[in-house]
Amino acid sequence: MINVLVADDELPAVEELAFLLGRDERIGAIHRASSGAEALRTLETESVDAVFLDIHMPALSGLDIARAISRSSHPPAVVFVTADEECALEAFDLAAIDYLLKPLRAERLSRSVDRISDLIKEGTPAPEMITVDLGSTTRMIRRDDVTYVQAQGDYARLHTAEASYLIRVPLSDLEQKWAEAGFIRIHRSYLIALNHVQHLKLAATGPSVAVAGAELPISRRHLPSVRDKLQSTRIRPQG
Repeated sequence: MINVLVADDELPAVEELAFLLGRDERIGAIHRASSGAEALRTLETESVDAVFLDIHMPALSGLDIARAISRSSHPPAVVFVTADEECALEAFDLAAIDYLLKPLRAERLSRSVDRISDLIKEGTPAPEMITVDLGSTTRMIRRDDVTYVQAQGDYARLHTAEASYLIRVPLSDLEQKWAEAGFIRIHRSYLIALNHVQHLKLAATGPSVAVAGAELPISRRHLPSVRDKLQSTRIRPQG
């Protein structure tokens, strides 16, 4: 079981997050704190595997708490929960494993618990983070959240479940850099993440692959290698 601490200076936010976490059978004890000082006291007296921290708390912020616990020999996993996107860069500099935006969604929270569970069980290395721009805001996203990449000239559009982001890197560069992370080229315009593939379709109108709900074309040139890769992941073609 995963023991967690929820810290937020707004009690309704603490109770909402505690309620959502309590519905996950992987979660054990749920400790609550309404200030940074209370959160640190709890961490001194309780065994905690992960902390869910609001960033903007009086006196000691969530970032302050993360800095403090990062100096311990076995720090808990850190997840920031905030309405503010502006601190994402600093949050990931502090080795946060996730950054959740309010209002919370249960399925998004479940993915954070997945990551905490993986970290505890397997010692998963820190995720590869990518700096992206969304309007006037710079934020960080995890590479393993990218489902597929679409070429747009000298740029590439990274698609995730929440949004898409344009970065100034050609698709051919990402194809080489991300090959070891399970990304493969399926078309001159598309690179896909193998672990997000739902099915392969060999229709008369042309082969395609479903990735996170999107139907993407496979070029004839890339079909043999795509087929081999997908068969190794036990995904079989449909008619």
